[in-house]
Amino acid sequence: MNAVREFRKNFPDKEICADMKTMDVGRLEVETAKAGADIVGILGASDYSMIFECLKAGKNYGCKIMVDMLNVENLVEKAKKIQEFDQNVCVCVHLGIDQQMRGMKISCEVEKLANAGISNIAVAGGINSENASELLKFCDIIIVGAAITKSRNVAESARKVKEAIEKEISIKSEFKKACCEDEILEIFKKVSSANISDAMHRAQAMNDIKPIKPGIKVSGKAFTVRTFSGDWAKAVESIDKAKAGDVIVIDANGKSPAVWGELATLSCMQKGIKGVVIDGAIRDTGEISKLNFPAFAKLITSNAGEPKGFGETGVKISCGGVDVKPGDYIIGDDDGVIVVPEEDAIEVANSGCL
Repeated sequence: MNAVREFRKNFPDKEICADMKTMDVGRLEVETAKAGADIVGILGASDYSMIFECLKAGKNYGCKIMVDMLNVENLVEKAKKIQEFDQNVCVCVHLGIDQQMRGMKISCEVEKLANAGISNIAVAGGINSENASELLKFCDIIIVGAAITKSRNVAESARKVKEAIEKEISIKSEFKKACCEDEILEIFKKVSSANISDAMHRAQAMNDIKPIKPGIKVSGKAFTVRTFSGDWAKAVESIDKAKAGDVIVIDANGKSPAVWGELATLSCMQKGIKGVVIDGAIRDTGEISKLNFPAFAKLITSNAGEPKGFGETGVKISCGGVDVKPGDYIIGDDDGVIVVPEEDAIEVANSGCL
């Protein structure tokens, strides 16, 4: 407890919290109050008997107890039972980092408690100068961590958070988390396929599929095509079916002849389709390069195939040895093409790419 004693010695007039994260032998750990702590933090995921022992010990030693509700599933039910035992206990809604990465909003969790009549609410996890002010109507204590400690300018970030709270306004933060499709795409536009591979624990890029023009990049949601080698009918059909902003991803068995060329590219550009990725062959690469259209392919050849009409669109495919589903995120650059499954996109954008 020397750390607590040092804080008490150097800051005699400040309220000191010993965030013990206690889950067992609660009475023993609450004795940290003897070293000078005013508040002791315990975990709400603990058994009720442990929590109640801590609350009793807090009264004995003259300190407050803050119950950290990190990963407590029955949030409202447990908070109510705890405050029935001790109305003065502080209940801390704590959104864990993994939950933040999945795009959960702290304000939604806090509102559940406030609407259930819970008082003395603290809040922690993913709070910054953009969202701090919206928590004021629910919370007595707002705890800000990484938005200050991991910022480029700690003092300036702290000032912004304080100003946001005092003036009840939102101030742009460098630590805003992506939580919708537009924000995810904006992040993926800024980072490389290598960044994303790292964020996905060294995820595999599509084998042997490269841009036909160096220095070009693509990012968007996949519209998938499965066809036979050289059969370009479904590839052309996909241009009509895909939406503006999509990336057409074609499984053409990794073989010649070409299923894509200049005319298909021009049609895509008119519609606002962001690029094409082909596990197969492409032609007219000189003209496509001049158009600066993001085209990635396994093979380049002169001869076109035939429009036989086999295959299908909007289905799960394999492209360069990597599974691609409709709606997955496609990011391609000079290093290759990476697929981010749609269900993982928020977490990948937040955890590895900010």
